[in-house]
Amino acid sequence: MPPAASGRPGHTLRLACGNGLRSAVWRAFQSRFAIPRVLEYYAATEGTFSLYNCEGRVGSIGRVPPFLSHGNSIALVRCDPSSDAPARDAGRRCIRCEPGEAIGRIAAGAGGAGGQFEGYADRDATRRKVLRDVFEPGDAWYRTGDLMSRDAQGFYYFVDRLGDTFRWKGENVSTTEVAAALAGCKGIIDVTAYGVPVPGTEGRAGMAALVVGREFDLEAFRGELAGELPDYARPLFLRLVPALEVTDTFKLKKQELLAQGFDPSRTEDPLYFDSALKGRYETLERELYQRIVQGLERL
Repeated sequence: MPPAASGRPGHTLRLACGNGLRSAVWRAFQSRFAIPRVLEYYAATEGTFSLYNCEGRVGSIGRVPPFLSHGNSIALVRCDPSSDAPARDAGRRCIRCEPGEAIGRIAAGAGGAGGQFEGYADRDATRRKVLRDVFEPGDAWYRTGDLMSRDAQGFYYFVDRLGDTFRWKGENVSTTEVAAALAGCKGIIDVTAYGVPVPGTEGRAGMAALVVGREFDLEAFRGELAGELPDYARPLFLRLVPALEVTDTFKLKKQELLAQGFDPSRTEDPLYFDSALKGRYETLERELYQRIVQGLERL
């Protein structure tokens, strides 16, 4: 998220954000720094479409202007989080749904509907980005890998990266939505959510790494989550960390957290397990870890 541009007296300060600025952050940031106008957008260098939110619709990454809606080449389609592959109906066509992965039509030729996609130097990467025979024979669409929703006025909203969505207890879980709910709890300074495999179970269980302040209370935190998230979306495992690492573009690094999972032998950070039997988070030590991986604890 680039910083707000410094403005001169009489000029409007603007904040351009391309990563899906959450509603709560949007309002808090705008209020804290007295920014009268926020401009949000969504685009990719190789993408076939772009979106701009010039109206200030809080939380939206933009929409197709009404005067261009007749040539709208964006669709939202259902995907299987376990494989990241698009779902197909009995006729082998993609299924429109919301939220869904945003895809952009690739122009068939000069003057055709959609945008141009020249591909990458890596042919396999190019192949993975293109969906064919999506809604009709021979059509081609560019995969963004981003889950989005859309409101009645045509404004699009970023939900999650496709790879950051996982399935647990037969339900799809968005790590972005979980992290947003956790961030609103008392004592939480920073948070990231992700899914971890548990031997003998389908899908991935929710886990969160938390940076907490002195006022953080584990029991109160669990109570807050009960009112914010459905049972299947609440993190089964917690890890308290001193800080969360980010990339040069301020995106959270999850790879090491994912690799270490909830194994207490792989980290010195405090770990906790949400025990259904005891109705509370309990310290996750080696003995409890073994019971979980052996299927002796109810998840």
